[in-house]
Amino acid sequence: MKIQNICLFLFSAVVFASCEKVSPTGLLIAGTAVEDRVKMSSLFYREYQDNRIDGYSDGGYTFLVGADSHVTDDTGRMEEMLQIGLDNDDMFYAHLGDIADTKAEYYINLDKAISKYKEKFLQKLNEKHPDVDGPITYDDVIYPFFPVVGNHDITHNGWALWSNLFHSSFYEFNIEVAENTYDHFIFLDSASGTLGETQIDLIEQGILDGNSNGERIRNTFVFTHTNIFRPSSLQFASTFTREETFFLLNQFRKWNATIVFCGHVHKWDDRVYGGVTYLTLDSMCEKNCPEPGDYLVRVHVDADGAVSWERVRMNYTKKKK
Repeated sequence: MKIQNICLFLFSAVVFASCEKVSPTGLLIAGTAVEDRVKMSSLFYREYQDNRIDGYSDGGYTFLVGADSHVTDDTGRMEEMLQIGLDNDDMFYAHLGDIADTKAEYYINLDKAISKYKEKFLQKLNEKHPDVDGPITYDDVIYPFFPVVGNHDITHNGWALWSNLFHSSFYEFNIEVAENTYDHFIFLDSASGTLGETQIDLIEQGILDGNSNGERIRNTFVFTHTNIFRPSSLQFASTFTREETFFLLNQFRKWNATIVFCGHVHKWDDRVYGGVTYLTLDSMCEKNCPEPGDYLVRVHVDADGAVSWERVRMNYTKKKK
């Protein structure tokens, strides 16, 4: 597998004052509204919509997905995910929201963990692909960790903390797999339990279609926080309105999505609907799931475009004092 410049053009976030009272758990939460978050992201697309080719693979590749890490003082599970991705040469690592519980120090812990593994990633990259003009530096590479925002991430104006690290609440990128042929990755903002009017309008305008320049899209993968399906009667149902759920299900078919990844309910579920595979991941948080378990998913994309997936075990348990 060849890794070459996985770049995502993100812009600096501006925090808008707003109050949002939609919570997937029925609790009052305060934060930057989805309309404001998406308006910020739309500025990015206006400027960079013709320059989205961000990765390259000359053969098969894999990527790793985790969800609901709820990082606090202990970053062990997050670091384990990043180490697993590094050890297995995964092309990138996606996270499905609720990345940290909303406190400044928790985001500082998260930032340190990500920075630590960016250094490890950079060291491995230089060892595998030595450059005759000198080593790749820290500022030359974008660490391939791509999250979506979750409801805990926006609680109590936590969007200011989340966006300071990750900038954009919804975005896309492509991986080139052959001449004029790409695999497409879409990250949606469902942190408020709704896409909101602006995000739906942008989707209907084709802003995330990935083929405005005539590219052939081979596979499409979608990542979002709020679950579409209810794993069982013991878990929360989706908070999308009925009309929005139908819109999403139809849109995923229009995109010819291969897999849609969701989190939020901390319970595993996999099913196929309308020809699309839906995977809802367990929480990888040690507090929520203290025992070792299969909390991650690795997706294998073969050179011919065939897709398979497997659940990946996490073994970290918090060190006892």
